[in-house]
Amino acid sequence: MLLRLPTSVSEAQECMAEGAVPIGGATLVWATWQRDGFPEQAMSLRDLPEANAIGRETLGGAVILNRIDDRVPEALRRAAAAVGTGAVRRTATVGGNIVGSTLRCLLPATLVLEARAVVLEPDSVYETDLSEVLAKGHLLLGLRWRDPITSAYRKSAGEAGGPPPLVVAAALHTADTGGTRLRVAVRDGYDVLTESIEYDAGSDSDSDVEQVLDELRRTAVGALHATARDAVHDLVTDLLSRPTGR
Repeated sequence: MLLRLPTSVSEAQECMAEGAVPIGGATLVWATWQRDGFPEQAMSLRDLPEANAIGRETLGGAVILNRIDDRVPEALRRAAAAVGTGAVRRTATVGGNIVGSTLRCLLPATLVLEARAVVLEPDSVYETDLSEVLAKGHLLLGLRWRDPITSAYRKSAGEAGGPPPLVVAAALHTADTGGTRLRVAVRDGYDVLTESIEYDAGSDSDSDVEQVLDELRRTAVGALHATARDAVHDLVTDLLSRPTGR
């Protein structure tokens, strides 16, 4: 197998046009290749600057999970730190986790950040919804979002070989109306649910918490099982009780 390491977008597009199979850390495909055979050409974006960006409002698809630090919002940072083992995090990539994995531990965090995906195609680079990327398996060049007011992420303890652990993420954004928008995402099993609530923050934070929790109960969040509802309640209560900031 020939591994190609493009250093520019145009070179990466040339590799794709010539049939190179995109890989990240190969943590999800190596066993399959050993069983079914290796492709003639593979392509890693690890030397492509656009795919390795880390910032307050951007994250490259080729970024290794253990490189994700406090340059990104808390929800995304904590999500990356909770993936697998240290050995996995030293190899697995953002794009591999979101597009190639069935668990997609980073997905709830990216959804509450309202992130958009930057997709690399053989003849174009464009921005689109994450839903399109997941449905079509596009090559993820990176993620972009607006810096939230604050965010949070929690992952329940799981058992080896057991069902996927429950994941809850939430973020606060400044709404276009001038109020505050809360976005919540829950991974229950392999399904991910998202909901948004807009409200006008008052001087009484306790009243804000009760108002938002009451509105969340009227959404699909209210139909979740008790464990998931309690996890959302605890995370949202913590998030809305924080001082502004990360």
